[in-house]
Amino acid sequence: MTRIVAGTAGGRTLSVPRKGTRPTSERVREALFSRLEHLGVVEGARVLDLFAGSGALGLEAASRGAVAVTLVESAKEAAEVCRRNAAALGLPGVVVVAERAEKFVERPVAVPWDLVLVDPPYDLPEPDLEAVVAGAGRALAPGAVLAVERSSRAPEPVWPDGVTRFDRRAYGETVVWFAEPS
Repeated sequence: MTRIVAGTAGGRTLSVPRKGTRPTSERVREALFSRLEHLGVVEGARVLDLFAGSGALGLEAASRGAVAVTLVESAKEAAEVCRRNAAALGLPGVVVVAERAEKFVERPVAVPWDLVLVDPPYDLPEPDLEAVVAGAGRALAPGAVLAVERSSRAPEPVWPDGVTRFDRRAYGETVVWFAEPS
């Protein structure tokens, strides 16, 4: 069972796609958002959740006070699950975009992101991840955080020019890398 950990929708259950996604565990989401709230990048933030799956990460951010959340998911079933979850929670400012993350980050943005959450399938090829991280890195606001969730067996993401890693947290099989604009 996947549920929102805290905030205005804390404890509410989320639907998950029947196949093709790997929802972030509640333990990892709780630790991730504890770290992000400590950094002061959730409340009032513009959040981009790439490879959204069920939308759990972005919806967690919305529940904790993010003012605008964009969930990007390419799988039709998963994008529909994101829409249903967002509607069921009734959190304002949540938008679902049914598009490949690689394409989404190629476009220029009018207003940069305060927080970008990247949680791709663990088998995503490294060059594809590098392209997504580079695109997301170009759209970060000053003081923003870019968090990339990967398998503990995967190498550190390649950070583009202008983005610097400042932390790494391991939670069993999952590692979250944190970076910021340089």
